[in-house]
Amino acid sequence: MLGNGFSCFQTMTYEITPIAHIRTDFQSKFGIPRQSGLVNETEGRIIFEPPYRVPEALRGLEEFSHIWLLWDFSEVRDVQKSWSPTVRPPRLGGNTRMGVFATRSPFRPNNIGLSSVQLLRIALHTPEGPILYVRGADLLDGTPIFDIKPYLPFTDAHPDASGGFTDVTHVAMKPLEVIFPADVESILDAERLVALRKILEMDPRPHYQHDAERIYGIAFAGKNVRFKVSANTLFVLDIETVG
Repeated sequence: MLGNGFSCFQTMTYEITPIAHIRTDFQSKFGIPRQSGLVNETEGRIIFEPPYRVPEALRGLEEFSHIWLLWDFSEVRDVQKSWSPTVRPPRLGGNTRMGVFATRSPFRPNNIGLSSVQLLRIALHTPEGPILYVRGADLLDGTPIFDIKPYLPFTDAHPDASGGFTDVTHVAMKPLEVIFPADVESILDAERLVALRKILEMDPRPHYQHDAERIYGIAFAGKNVRFKVSANTLFVLDIETVG
């Protein structure tokens, strides 16, 4: 601080331009895994914007197994009018407030998300330019990507780190038993069926909703999946093709 009490830092406005967008099977926010890597069967394609469709910019990236994505919580931009210093984390049932910087809530001063995903392969020469194929993404289809960085195990991994309030809630969470309709294998391919099962096992409902009669729906892989939950069992009622 300067002697007159004013900060020595100037408040500046920065402009960030998306370098890419990701294509995933998640057509709505509801049902998306709450963290990257929780459902490793979900795959995505990162397609670069024209100015960044430069193969040389990816030189050496193929040697890494995982990458960091910095992205835009684009769906909350038109909803959020101002930021709040506290939010209600879903893991705590939506009833307890925590500091926004102690959470990964999308409702933040700057709507920036961070995800670690597995890099499956790189296709350098396609009609859309270089494409990154990734696994374990927790991003809505069409999400803007601000930056891509390699994941470095020797510095980014901290096995003994404390997870704060999420340590307790993670231990308390038990997967739901998921019951599909008999004809489900004729509706979804095997890999997407495995991914959908894992998404539903984690209970995509808000933690404060426990109405056994309520019917929920998620949009996944071009399908509308409707389900109910009773006790520890999730019953998929039907799976319909969207459009």
